[in-house]
Amino acid sequence: MFKITPVQDYATAESYAALCGITLRDGAFLYSMINTDDSSLMALSQFEILGDFGYIFDIKPVPQLDDFEAMFILGRQTMNFIDMCGSHKCRASKDSADNSLLRAIGFTSDAEEFFCDMRGFFDGSHCSGHGKSI
Repeated sequence: MFKITPVQDYATAESYAALCGITLRDGAFLYSMINTDDSSLMALSQFEILGDFGYIFDIKPVPQLDDFEAMFILGRQTMNFIDMCGSHKCRASKDSADNSLLRAIGFTSDAEEFFCDMRGFFDGSHCSGHGKSI
């Protein structure tokens, strides 16, 4: 199991970023994914919210982590937070995460970056009623 929480202590953020090979960005939000069995870091997401848009800088695992489902959940949790803050569109650079992960969590890409319109994505209306009980 794992737990996703914001990282608010700068020394912890620096050490986690080094483990995941990312550069901290001033003022960005940082989520950690911690293995609850041994308290080890599994992955980080780093993002910002700018008015109508969120921007994901990183969704990166620690080296040798091969858990696509856990990374999927971290990505979706990051997007959900951005959406709950009122920014319903999100962008991500092509090197922010594994491209197959970005597509799986809902992004589409163009030549420059990935994009996701999250309106209705987390409130059930995105599925247009599919899967709802009658």
